[in-house]
Amino acid sequence: VQLQASGGGLVQAGGSLRLSCVASGFTFRSYHMGWFRQAPGKERDFVAGITRGGNGVTYADSVKGRFTVSRDNAKNTIYLEMRSLNPEDTAVYYCAAHNSPWSTTSTPTVYDYWGQGTLVTVSS
Repeated sequence: VQLQASGGGLVQAGGSLRLSCVASGFTFRSYHMGWFRQAPGKERDFVAGITRGGNGVTYADSVKGRFTVSRDNAKNTIYLEMRSLNPEDTAVYYCAAHNSPWSTTSTPTVYDYWGQGTLVTVSS
């Protein structure tokens, strides 16, 4: 099983980035997916979740209206489109997968598989 996240980098406040996460080694279309982030010295926080079919999404309040999660089951890939970035969005971003009944859950322990993370740095 592998979740390979990419797309992170350094961006100025107000800018945009698009993260991708390619999955392999499991039946991607059967799994709900999520994005989490962890800033230095802080806990890992939920960012967004998307159901296995892509028809249901959930966002953390801090990113609503700025971030958009999507998936392409034909490509085994999920995306996180991030706009209006601010320094508080600086963190390592992780994608994760689970096939429990709790679809877009924000609870990290529900997720079975995790990617290695991609660093997003937003400068002021």
